[in-house]
Amino acid sequence: MKKLISIILAVILSASALLMLGSCGDSSDGKNDTDGKLKIGIIQYMSHPSLDNCYNGVIAALEESGIEYEADRQTGSANSADSDCTNFAKNMVASDYDMIIAIATPAAKAAYTATADTDIPVIFCAVSDPVAAGLVESNENPGDLCTGTSDVLDLDAQVDLIEAMQPDVKKIGILYTSSEDNSVSNLAVFKEVCAEREIEVVAKAVQNSADIPAAAEDLASGVDCINNFTDNNVVNSLSVVLSAAENYGIPVYGSEEEQVKNGCLASVSIDYVALGKVTGEMAADVLGGADASKMPVRTISDATPIVNTAVLEALGMTLPEALANAAVIGE
Repeated sequence: MKKLISIILAVILSASALLMLGSCGDSSDGKNDTDGKLKIGIIQYMSHPSLDNCYNGVIAALEESGIEYEADRQTGSANSADSDCTNFAKNMVASDYDMIIAIATPAAKAAYTATADTDIPVIFCAVSDPVAAGLVESNENPGDLCTGTSDVLDLDAQVDLIEAMQPDVKKIGILYTSSEDNSVSNLAVFKEVCAEREIEVVAKAVQNSADIPAAAEDLASGVDCINNFTDNNVVNSLSVVLSAAENYGIPVYGSEEEQVKNGCLASVSIDYVALGKVTGEMAADVLGGADASKMPVRTISDATPIVNTAVLEALGMTLPEALANAAVIGE
């Protein structure tokens, strides 16, 4: 009888061991790959056409890469975008995502902070000055698992465009968010460019969208035109800025094509869909094994003058010869 019990116990133990081995064999060292797909978090600072174009470009590149992935897109609201992005990033880290793609500087900073001391790479899109934002040590050598694309503006070309449209321009107004690193950096460069041409820059800082109506009205009353950067807070309230400028019969110059489509007179524009595609290609490379810490920040250097002819006509202006070959909207 004892011998029979011993045989039964041996069989049970052997079966248990086999089950344990089988269980170990089914485990995986990969993150979020139980269904064979990589989990990518996409944090978009807020919803406006420029950032939407970035997202569309990112997705197009990921689709073309052939990578099996599942994307979780989270977009901040106009009134709480900063805190929203912080929460999105924390949740994505807690869920052990394979990567976070962050669109716009505040989203990138939130993702970078949340992923500290983890091996989750951050690929950013549309960050004008990644060094000033504290995301990379240098554009050539990021130094951490964070890299991406920059939408650095050609401000010399932008002022060339403004002077071509308004040869007698003396004062250019700038509305910017004081907490947005890109805007602060762009303002400093813009002032240097204008100082060389003896053009005064009148800048007004805002904290949030609630500050914009009064600041835009005050600014428009004392300048020859207003120039926008890629300031997400201001761009999201573009209609307010345009309305204030219309009250004083002055043009607003945009920083990219979507702003011109939405009522700005003109811009030297980069293609944000193309910028997003470059970002997505970088993300695919990192997911494929490339080292984000050694991947230089990339930019799109081709910028195209674009003019809204309907706005040109409404302002009683004519297209100057210097911009005869500019792309046009409104015809």
